[in-house]
Amino acid sequence: MKQSSIKKNTLLNAINTSSTIIFPLITFPYLSRVLLPINLGKINFGLSIISYFSLIASLGITTYAIRECSFVRYDREKLDSIASQIFSINIITTIIAYLLLGITLLTYKKLHGYAALIVVHSLSIITTTLGTDWLYSAMEDFKYITIRTLIFKITSLILVFSFIHQPEDYMKYLVITVILSIGISFTNIFYRKRYCKIYFTKEIYWKKHFQPIFFLFVMLLAQNIFTNVDSTMLGLMHGDREVGIYSTAIKIYNTIEQLLASLLWVIMPRMSYYFAEDKYGNINQLLRKILGFDIFLGFPCAVGVFMLSSDIISIIAGNNFADSSTVLQICMISFILGLFGGDFLGNAILLPSKREKLFMVICCITAVVNVITNYMLIPVLGARGAALTTALCLLLMLILLLITVDKKIKLQNLSSLFISPILGCLGIFVVCMLAKNINGLWLRFSVSTIFSGIVYFLVNYIGKNELLLELLNRNK
Repeated sequence: MKQSSIKKNTLLNAINTSSTIIFPLITFPYLSRVLLPINLGKINFGLSIISYFSLIASLGITTYAIRECSFVRYDREKLDSIASQIFSINIITTIIAYLLLGITLLTYKKLHGYAALIVVHSLSIITTTLGTDWLYSAMEDFKYITIRTLIFKITSLILVFSFIHQPEDYMKYLVITVILSIGISFTNIFYRKRYCKIYFTKEIYWKKHFQPIFFLFVMLLAQNIFTNVDSTMLGLMHGDREVGIYSTAIKIYNTIEQLLASLLWVIMPRMSYYFAEDKYGNINQLLRKILGFDIFLGFPCAVGVFMLSSDIISIIAGNNFADSSTVLQICMISFILGLFGGDFLGNAILLPSKREKLFMVICCITAVVNVITNYMLIPVLGARGAALTTALCLLLMLILLLITVDKKIKLQNLSSLFISPILGCLGIFVVCMLAKNINGLWLRFSVSTIFSGIVYFLVNYIGKNELLLELLNRNK
């Protein structure tokens, strides 16, 4: 099988990830105005509960499966065996997750009012397990992933505008998302036959799989707690509206973070191979490009969203969500910290190098600190307190990860990656400050974004930014 181009895969995955940003930007302004903060808060509270059981079902298998299947993807017999064993483990953990979910719904009275909503949400757990999406990332088949995602996103768009018309339709929205999840799962089941035969097997080499999967599970559990405990605790301490305010800002934050993180899923199989072969020259070269990509795109996104947070919230969610503006600004600080910490040092270095145990410990420490600080700040500051604790804990994670960097990782001339993007961001700051005096929401937002983009491009072109010049030369 011919090795795929990283540049081609990056482009395809960027298109795929961009669709997860563009389509919500189309549907979310409509949904937020129709469903209102309370019903939107209910949906996100239910999602935060299901996320814990979804994590039990996935058990860190996705990352592990991508890494292990990428090692044997040229050997059909070995790939059949490894993929089937991982799939079988996933089936077992999914059954356990549903049993625990049933017990939780029966024993915890506060969740009884959300029971129907949570049950509908939970159907995504089994569809994800059956879909084995990790196989296509391991095989670097990002063309299939992109085309499939676009088809189902467009279908989702049509269904949302066709059936969601009033606040009480929030359950219909959940049903639509589940139906689409089922569709993706069935498509995957038929398509994966071209790569390998996946079946349930009792012949599982537990000794080989258990330890790395367990470490990844604990790591992801800590990350999940870190990500979702804010919404859960807000719902329990402040109610559905505060969750709606917080989740609106988080949705914007997540879509931007996903765009930058899309590159990591592209390079994960290749980076795992380089670490397995001890090719540190290739590793350092690839890591430098990843860091340059993150800086060049991440910095202007963070500064632009920070400066235009009020306008962005007004456009996307409406005036009912005005309190989300400050939360979104804090989220942009978290975005930069997470970009260098968990995304780059953690996901791009520790996981491919099989140092998941170390990453697990760091994630657990920050998750515990996050829960403690949430108890201190949420009662006082509400959604802003939840956002602030996330930023503080991501700072802690970054510091801990910096201490553990492999000494063989040596990225040359790092300052050249930072100078022109930072100067470009100063230009964005100036443009947005000057544009604040413009009356009219859309006119102000349009002027700010267009001229910020022009200024950022010119500053980086004059400053000879490596990534920008490489892209321009390649297009020529």
